[in-house]
Amino acid sequence: MFKKAAAVSLLLLILLLVVPWAGDPVTQDRNAVFHPPDSSHWLGTDGFGRDVMARLTAGTRLSLLAGLLGTSLALVCAVLAGAMAGYFGGWRDRIVMHLAELFQSLPWLWFLLGIRALLPLSLSPAAALMCIALVAGLTAWPRPARLLRGLVRSTAQRDYVTAARAFGGGDLYLLRRHIIPEAAPVLLVQAVTLLPQFILAEVTLSFLGLGIGEPSPSLGGMLSALRDLHVAGAYPWMNAPVMVLVLLTLICQSTSTWLGATLRQ
Repeated sequence: MFKKAAAVSLLLLILLLVVPWAGDPVTQDRNAVFHPPDSSHWLGTDGFGRDVMARLTAGTRLSLLAGLLGTSLALVCAVLAGAMAGYFGGWRDRIVMHLAELFQSLPWLWFLLGIRALLPLSLSPAAALMCIALVAGLTAWPRPARLLRGLVRSTAQRDYVTAARAFGGGDLYLLRRHIIPEAAPVLLVQAVTLLPQFILAEVTLSFLGLGIGEPSPSLGGMLSALRDLHVAGAYPWMNAPVMVLVLLTLICQSTSTWLGATLRQ
C-alpha cells in the first residue's frame, strides 16, 4: 500500500512539473482575487490574483533545484573527505573526523538561518537559491562522509584492490575505478535522505522571508499566506503547497526504504 501511494505521488509530481500549465506565476489580476478554481485557473488564484497552479509549478521546481544542488554539494564533499580519510588514514583521517564532529555539533538549520540573516534581504532569486544550496551542502556532509570512510577502508583491503595495486595502479586510479563505485548505492540512499531535508530548509527560509522573495514563486512564500487561518479555511485551494510537500516527502521516504531493503538483500 505504501509503495502504491508513493508511485501515485511520483506520478502526480511528474505531471505537475512536466505538463505546461497555463498562466504566469507573477502576473496579478486585481479583479480575480481569491478566484475559485475554474477552466482558466485550475487551482484558483491567491490574494493578489495570481494563478496558484502556475506559482505552484514554478515554486516546486525552485525547491527541487535547491534540494538537488545542496544534496549534490554535500555528497561531493562527503566523497572527497570520506575517501581521503578511509583510504589514506593517519593524520588525514583524524583531521576529517574532527571536522565532521565539529560540523555535526552545529544545528545546521539554525546555522543556515544565521548565515542567511547576515546577507541582504534584496538578493535575487538565483543568488538566494545558490546561497541556500551552498550553506546547506557544506554543513550536511559529515554523516555520508563517515559512512563512506568505513566503506572505503573495508574495500581497500579486498583482494582485487590489492591485486590492482600490485599491477601498478595508483591511489587515484584505485579510488576512482575500484573503491568509490562500491559506495554508489549507499551514496544514493544518502542523497534520497538529504533531499527532503534541503527542500524543507528552503521552504522554511522562504516562509520566514529569508529565502526566495516575492514576487518570485516559492513553496515557502505560498505557505506564508496560510498564517491567516481565515485564508486556509475559506480558500482551500491555497493549501496546495502543503500537499506538494507531503508528496515530496512520501516519495523520498519510500525510495529510501526501498533502496535500504534492496541493499540488505
